[in-house]
Amino acid sequence: MEIDSFGLERWFARYEADADIMLAESGIRSLPASRFDTDPGELGYVIPTNGDEELREQLAARYDRSVDEVIFTCGAQEANFLVFLALLGQGGHAVTVTPTYQSLHAIPDAFGEVTTVELDAPTWELSVDAVAEAIREDTRLIVVNNPNNPTGKYHDAETMAALYDLAVEHDAYLLVDEVYRLLAENPHPPAASLGRRAISTASLSKAYGLAGLRFGWIVGPPEVVQAAWHWKDYTTISPSQFGQHVARQAFEREDELLAESREIAATNRALVAEFVDAWDLSWFEPVGVNAFIEIPDAFSSGKEFCRAVVGEESVVLAPGEFFGYPDRFRLGFGLPTAELREGLSRLETCLRRHE
Repeated sequence: MEIDSFGLERWFARYEADADIMLAESGIRSLPASRFDTDPGELGYVIPTNGDEELREQLAARYDRSVDEVIFTCGAQEANFLVFLALLGQGGHAVTVTPTYQSLHAIPDAFGEVTTVELDAPTWELSVDAVAEAIREDTRLIVVNNPNNPTGKYHDAETMAALYDLAVEHDAYLLVDEVYRLLAENPHPPAASLGRRAISTASLSKAYGLAGLRFGWIVGPPEVVQAAWHWKDYTTISPSQFGQHVARQAFEREDELLAESREIAATNRALVAEFVDAWDLSWFEPVGVNAFIEIPDAFSSGKEFCRAVVGEESVVLAPGEFFGYPDRFRLGFGLPTAELREGLSRLETCLRRHE
């Protein structure tokens, strides 16, 4: 088995540690640990290793599923990885909607085969017909990130229902990575509530500002969750004791935490809109905290532009090449507003230099 190098993560590893400002982080700003009780007691494994039953039951109710259809993971990255192992570990075909986070096509491609279906720029519409045409007899999984990373497109409930019907028709499953869903002002119902062949993955990272907990989950049919648990015995065994302890508090205070996150996202989105308009750049106004913007005319590629910005102004951006679009870059605007203002000011300084 071979897997492509994770281009975006390697880019961050090269530039992030030494840069002044990170304008490529894809989630909301991180919360301080002081806002939570961080003493979980004895630091043993979480028992049972698929997560505390009472907490899983609470989460299951949000998806109209049962407790045996939920498993806690170390972030959404592990959640997706375990679903791919569960359904494609012996090979098979997946249809993945792109552009998207690299792991959502690279991992299933390493296990089996992937056909990608491109969103239609500049409004990033998803063609259900194109997904239908990509399905084969051995298709086991349709994969969507909603709201989408990097574009910020939030596919409507009707589109998601149509994708679910396709999955059912072809005896496949619909996997929806929903890490940005709760940043929307009016979130759609989660994908797993569509029916038993739908799978939702999510975490406390992107919308809650708790990336360091590494706490995520899978909600899906029992056979998928059980297979994921089988594989989890060989990965992280159990979720983090710290993560589950703080997660319980985060769920109890969800309204407060999400209101803060949405306010930051709305304020910062407006600042990015001003920047984009001032420099006559093209973008699609996103849901979430990712802006996928066309590069300025003075540059020939996303990497050239992002290297100039980090080299001259110590600001990290994400080149569009890592999402298959060398004429774009991703700007993450979930950071504290003061930092965003400074980062945008530095971008403007760089742009003036290259006019």
